[in-house]
Amino acid sequence: MGYLKYVRKAWKKPKESNPELWRERLLQWRREPVTIRIERPTRIDRARSLGYRAKKGFVIVRQRVSRGGRMREQFKSGRRSKARRRVKIVGVSYKQVAEQRAAKKFTNCEVLNSYWVAQDGKSYWYEIILVERDSPELLAMKEYKWVGKPEHKGRVFRGLTSSGKKSRGLRRKGKGAEKARPSQRAKKRLMK
Repeated sequence: MGYLKYVRKAWKKPKESNPELWRERLLQWRREPVTIRIERPTRIDRARSLGYRAKKGFVIVRQRVSRGGRMREQFKSGRRSKARRRVKIVGVSYKQVAEQRAAKKFTNCEVLNSYWVAQDGKSYWYEIILVERDSPELLAMKEYKWVGKPEHKGRVFRGLTSSGKKSRGLRRKGKGAEKARPSQRAKKRLMK
């Protein structure tokens, strides 16, 4: 186990364990671009447990997501009362939104997983682990060979990452989860 045990313990309450570092990081990250590639993960314990390895083909991206609800664009003309809603029901978590935005920037990569690093009153920050699809180093590794296959292309946009499966209700099985499978679209079709 070694040092990662202590790193994990410090990240349980990061604001209390090192308040100066927490403040410095937030001040710096607020000034940075929304999507930024970083050299190494901030939370090495979490990154390694989610599949990150310090090898060629692995990319770490820090993504900022604005907090609060989502709104549709303002109406230019009148609407009937049924079509008057402006609040957008996204149906996905902030984490999944962050993964999708990172994947749009790095088009040659696939999202492996992601984890929370910070939040304040306005934003959430997540670090996304991306893997290059055509990296020969990755394709040579047995546990990451699947990334190069065409059926895994765009997996984040189809809700196939960990946070995507959670949003789709696929963490549950059995009673109470009858309508979660095979998919939400199929469930709606069956209900008609």
